[in-house]
Amino acid sequence: MRWVTGILLVLLVWLQYPLWLGPGNWRQVWHLRGQLAQQNALDGRLAVRNEAMRAEVQDLKQGLAAVEERARMELGMVRKDEVYFQILEGPPVTTGGQEQVGQAK
Repeated sequence: MRWVTGILLVLLVWLQYPLWLGPGNWRQVWHLRGQLAQQNALDGRLAVRNEAMRAEVQDLKQGLAAVEERARMELGMVRKDEVYFQILEGPPVTTGGQEQVGQAK
């Protein structure tokens, strides 16, 4: 009876070896699942970016409004009959001896 138990034990170890220590073991599968999840997340972000770029290309192909907007915003271009005004925000100007509006005496 002992030799049957010994044979069954050896058979069990022989069958379990690939699962725990052989090629394609559970640790490698776990690691590959983590890499797959990271790649799927990256693919999702890139798909969103690609869709936005596809929409922008479609806008540029269909009309001049998108081209004009890009020229104005990125290149600072204006039309021939337009005048460009730039208003700079700065610190408020105060005068030395005058009262400011809204202050009580």
